[in-house]
Amino acid sequence: MSNQNTTGHQWRLDWPTSHGRVARAQLKSVPEDFRVEEVLTVSDLIPGEGEHLCLCLEKTGDNTEFVARQLARMAGCRGFDVGFCGLKDRHAVTTQWFSLYRPGMEASDDYFIREVDGHWRVLASARAPRKLRRGEHSANRFAIVLRNVEGSKAEIDEALDRLGEQGAPNYFGPQRFGHDGGNLDRALKMDPSQLNRRKGRAKRGSRGGRDGSKNVLYFSAARSWLFNEVLATRVSDGSWNTCLSGEPAESAAGPTGPMWGDGGTTATDGQEAVERDVVGKWPELERLFAATRMQPERRPLVVQPQELDWEWQGGDTLFICFVLPPGQYATTVLGDIFELEDMSLGRHNE
Repeated sequence: MSNQNTTGHQWRLDWPTSHGRVARAQLKSVPEDFRVEEVLTVSDLIPGEGEHLCLCLEKTGDNTEFVARQLARMAGCRGFDVGFCGLKDRHAVTTQWFSLYRPGMEASDDYFIREVDGHWRVLASARAPRKLRRGEHSANRFAIVLRNVEGSKAEIDEALDRLGEQGAPNYFGPQRFGHDGGNLDRALKMDPSQLNRRKGRAKRGSRGGRDGSKNVLYFSAARSWLFNEVLATRVSDGSWNTCLSGEPAESAAGPTGPMWGDGGTTATDGQEAVERDVVGKWPELERLFAATRMQPERRPLVVQPQELDWEWQGGDTLFICFVLPPGQYATTVLGDIFELEDMSLGRHNE
C-alpha cells in the first residue's frame, strides 16, 4: 500500500509479510491492553550513589519526552539533564527509568519523589554517577491484548508458533514516517549539511538547535524507510532470513540490512548489488547522505521475540506476551500475522 499526500509523493507504508496475514484484530482499545516494561540492568547502571537521581515510573497516557520535560520543570534543571533509555508509547501503560541531575540534593530526594509520585507512580528510586543514555536498556517486555480477533484460531496458533521459531521481518513501524509519510517529504526539503553543525548550535541554545533536532528526525525517517524498502525486497524474494554473499563480517549473527550513510552500505558482492539497486530507485533520498558524515550501519533483518506466549481469553480476545531488544517494534511483530486496527488513532483518540 502506498500513501499519497498533498505534496504528490507516494510512499509505501505497508510492506510484505513473511507468510501473509491470517487474521484481523483491534489493538490498544484501552491503554491497559498495551503494557511495556523496560528491562534494565539496575545493578550496573544505577548502583545507588552519584549525582543523578534515577526514578522508575509507571505512566499512562503520556509519552516519554513529555514526562522528561515535566520532570525537568519539577526538578528545576535543564531538559538535557534528564536521561532515559528509550521512547515508550503514549497510548499504553509503560514502565521505564528516568535520571535527573541533582548533585548534592540527596537530603531532599524523598520530598521530590513524593512530588513526582503525585503525577506518575514511582516504583523504585536510586542514585547513579551519570545520566541514563539511549539504548542502554537490555530489552522491552510487552504484554498485549488483541480484541475482536477475526480469523481461524488454528491458523493463528500455527502462525504464532512459526513466529516463535523464525521471527518476523524487522521493519521500522510506520509511525516513524509521519502521517502519509510527511517526515519523508520534509527530509527531501532539508539541507543535510545542517546535520554536521547541529551539535554546536544546540550547545548555544539557538533556534537552530531545535530545528536541527527536527532535521535529525526527518533524516532518520529517510534512513529507516530505505532500510524497509531493502527488507521488503528480501522478503519478496524469500531471502530475508538468510545471509547473502557479501554480508558484512560484523553481522555474523544473522542477515542484516543497510542503515544508509555516507558511502552507502558496508555490504559487498551480491548483497551490495541488491541494496544499491533498491536505494538507487530513490535518488532524492539517496543523495541526502552524500552531504553528511553519517557512517553506514547495519540493522538485523529478522526480529526474534523471546519468551513468546499467548492465551485465548474468550472467543475473540487474545493475550500475547514477549520480549524484544531495544529499537524493535511490537507492532511490527504482530503485524506480520494480524491486520491491526489501532484504536488509539483517529476518531478513537478523541
